[in-house]
Amino acid sequence: MALPTWDHPEPLAIGSAPVPEYGAGSLADLLPTLAAGMGVPSTTAVIPELTAADRACVFLIDGLGWEQLKAHPDEAPFMTALLGSSRGGTGRPITAGYPATTATSLASVGTGLPPGAHGLPGYTVRDPDTDGLMNQLRWQPWTSPRAWQPYPTIFQLADAAGVLTAQVTSPAFQNTPLTQIALSGGTFHGRLSGEERMDKAAERLAAGDRSLIYTYYSELDGAGHRFGVDSDAWRGQLMHVDRLVQRLAEQLPPRTALYVTADHGMIDIPFDEQHRIDFDEDWELRAGVALLGGEGRARHVYAVPGAESDVLTCWREVLGEQFWIASRDEAIAAGWFGPHVDERVYRRIGDVVAAARDDVLIIASEREPKESAMVGNHGSMTPVEQLIPLLEVRT
Repeated sequence: MALPTWDHPEPLAIGSAPVPEYGAGSLADLLPTLAAGMGVPSTTAVIPELTAADRACVFLIDGLGWEQLKAHPDEAPFMTALLGSSRGGTGRPITAGYPATTATSLASVGTGLPPGAHGLPGYTVRDPDTDGLMNQLRWQPWTSPRAWQPYPTIFQLADAAGVLTAQVTSPAFQNTPLTQIALSGGTFHGRLSGEERMDKAAERLAAGDRSLIYTYYSELDGAGHRFGVDSDAWRGQLMHVDRLVQRLAEQLPPRTALYVTADHGMIDIPFDEQHRIDFDEDWELRAGVALLGGEGRARHVYAVPGAESDVLTCWREVLGEQFWIASRDEAIAAGWFGPHVDERVYRRIGDVVAAARDDVLIIASEREPKESAMVGNHGSMTPVEQLIPLLEVRT
């Protein structure tokens, strides 16, 4: 598969942003391809090099970027071996989608749709019905999940077609709105430890002639946010998750394909004013802005009515050498959120969209104190955030 080129001349034009490979090699294309290989109606094989299997398991490791995996062969020997063709597996990068953040990516993997269709185009976005910010990871404030994301999940389609379908993850996620709209269908199996999840996933794979199983591990991402991807804590989590992948791979029943992937990569950002631009202390960036959404490397900026053009001009003048800055319509036309944006999603996207190009953040120290203190960050379209692994083991 041909991947976008990330080397761009200055100035940073809208068209220079490396748009995710929607419809050819993005996270949203994975489950439709696997389900189509099992004969599930209304699904299409989009990634042609993935051979159909009777049983398939997707193990999503939160925060494991392609570049981070390649940079740590000693901590992840099993997955590193899967980057080539040994052990019966192959490895390649795919793109997460924009923004490269958990809520957006989990919705993409579960629905098989890009953000412009499933409608979770950021960490926090404006709810057009209330004109307030909606946190789509924590689902605060609460809104009707099915009104927010009305499309069926691939798991629901597979379950209806007679495929044994299950999710094996933390019990805490069983009844969350994000699970309901992105990852529901079949049966849910809550297991506290990673080892228990691997064992249960293998058991459910073997229970059906056709099986589609999803399992998930979040602690690597947590270590990256708190301590950074250059920390001993992060490397220790990578060592642990590598053993989990091996544990699952060694239990796979016959006629199974295991796919190890992620929702985004991560980058450590230094703690100084040059790398962390504080929106709450910058009068130029605040001028004309009603709401600041998204996250530090992938901002949705909602202007006071009538100030949209002025806000766009200001943000380009202040940040145009460090960020790709687009109006809503420019970002949509460039395909940042996929080939099509549903009408219900249109106003959730910022009047101005800012995607980081350099190692820089737009923090908000007063309104987002916890997020502003994170070491590791993600969200934009740079390769360290956007490229995620797709590792395959077959039996």
